[in-house]
Amino acid sequence: MPLDARPLDPLKFRDPAVTARGERRAVVHPVGLQTLWVNTGTLCNITCATCYIESSPRNDRLAYITAAEVAAFLDEIIRDSHPTRQIGFTGGEPFMNRWLPSMLDDALSRGFSALVLTNAMKPMRQHEEDLRGLRDRFGDRLTLRVSLDHHSAAGHDFERGQGSFAIAMDGLRWLAAEGFCVDIAGRAGFGGETEQAARAGYAALFAAAKIPVDATDPVALMLFPPMDATTDVPEITEACWGILHRAPESVMCATTRMVVKRRGADKPAVLACTLIPYEPQFELGQTLAEAARPVALNHPHCASFCVLGGAACSR
Repeated sequence: MPLDARPLDPLKFRDPAVTARGERRAVVHPVGLQTLWVNTGTLCNITCATCYIESSPRNDRLAYITAAEVAAFLDEIIRDSHPTRQIGFTGGEPFMNRWLPSMLDDALSRGFSALVLTNAMKPMRQHEEDLRGLRDRFGDRLTLRVSLDHHSAAGHDFERGQGSFAIAMDGLRWLAAEGFCVDIAGRAGFGGETEQAARAGYAALFAAAKIPVDATDPVALMLFPPMDATTDVPEITEACWGILHRAPESVMCATTRMVVKRRGADKPAVLACTLIPYEPQFELGQTLAEAARPVALNHPHCASFCVLGGAACSR
C-alpha cells in the first residue's frame, strides 16, 4: 500500500444494492459478449510482488482448464450468435497449460482473434514451434501481450524478481524477430512516474531493442492502474455515470466474461471479469447464457481499475 493511502473503509463494498452511504450502487448490464477470457490456471513460473490473482508456482486455486472445456464455450458462442470477436487467455502463465496451443488453434480456426497474456519467459519459449505454426496459419489474428511492468530493469525486477527483465526482454526480442503481433502491458504511476514519462521511457527501450511497438498507442502499450483491494477508493453509485461522464457499457463487464476451472470443480464457471476470480458474488453460472446478467460494481477493483482508472483488459 502506498504510504499516503488510507486503508479501505470496512463498511464499503458490502451490499451489492447500496453503498455504505445508502446510495444505489451502479450496476452494469450486458450489451453483447465481445471478448471471452479464459483463465488457463493460476500456476505461474514466478511469484510477483503484487499479483492481483496471486499467481505463483504453488497457487493452483484455478486449475488447468482443458481444450475440450474451452471448446464447449466456443460452441455456445457460435450456437447463440454472440457478437464475440476475441478470445483472451490469461493466468497464471498461460503457456504452462499444455492445452494452450490446442485452445489457440481451436479459437483461431473458428475465425476469432486470440490474445495471450504472457511474461515471455521460459514457458513461452518452450512453445516456439507451436507459435510459429499458429503465426504461419493465422498471422496477426494472434497477439501476444507481454507483461513488462516498467521500462527499466530495476522497476520490472522489483515486481517480478531479480533477472526477470532480461529474460522477458529476450523473449520479447524473439517475438519481434519472428514477426508476431505484440502488445505490451505495463503499470501506470510506477514510483510516481507520469504517463508521459513512462511512455517516453518505453519508447526509448523499444527503439534500442528494435521492438516494433508504438509506445504512444494506448492499445499497443497498455498502462494499467494499480490494483490494491486494501486501499480506500470511492464506491461507484448510479449518479457517478453522469458525474464522471462515463457510460455503463464502456465498463469491461458489459462486454466480457471470464471462464475459470476451480480446483476440485466438476465443471468450469463463468465470472463477471478477469479481475475478481475468487469471490462467489462474481460467479455468474456455468454457461454464457447463465452469465448474461447484470453485475453490481461491488468491489474496489470495479472502482480503481474500471471506472476511475478507465482501463480494460481486452485489445
